[in-house]
Amino acid sequence: MVRINLLPHRELKRRRQRDAFLALSGITVAIGGAVVFAVYGVIGGRIEQQQGRNAYLDGEIAKLDKQIEEIQKLREQTQAMLARKKVVETLQANRSEAVNLLDQLVRQLPEGVYLRSVKQIGGNVNLSGYAQSNARVSSLLRNLEASPWLQQPSLVEIKAATTGNARLNEFTVNVRLTRAAAEAVEVRNTAKPAHKDKQS
Repeated sequence: MVRINLLPHRELKRRRQRDAFLALSGITVAIGGAVVFAVYGVIGGRIEQQQGRNAYLDGEIAKLDKQIEEIQKLREQTQAMLARKKVVETLQANRSEAVNLLDQLVRQLPEGVYLRSVKQIGGNVNLSGYAQSNARVSSLLRNLEASPWLQQPSLVEIKAATTGNARLNEFTVNVRLTRAAAEAVEVRNTAKPAHKDKQS
């Protein structure tokens, strides 16, 4: 007996192929979505991790900026303290300078010479006065040159002047202070008595 299939087998075959294609497409879409989701999750995690690192670095940079600012303030305070220290040391070193200068002027002033003004600017001293003769001014310059406190005396000006009824020579002299030599003299002077005591 011969069997004849009257069902539309071609349509059924197409339907099965279509269902298989749709199923395969669905699986492909699902796998693609899973891959995209996974990649997005990994990238998002790395971005979040990098943002965390950036935030940490920003915080550390802010701390370093604050420390640098504090160090700068400390440096400024240190510079100010060093400047004050230098001023104090200068005042300490020069506190007896005026006394020694006047003492030396009195010691080195020859007879017949009178000072009218003494001006000091730093290590420079300007002397103005009257002398009975030019020779007295020369003696003053020699005495100033021999002083351990003074050096490089130079005559700026000398001219005839009349004071009262007397004819005098008005002069101006510049001279420099020698702190190092004067300090050495002071050290020698303070050391000599002790040396004598030892000999006695």
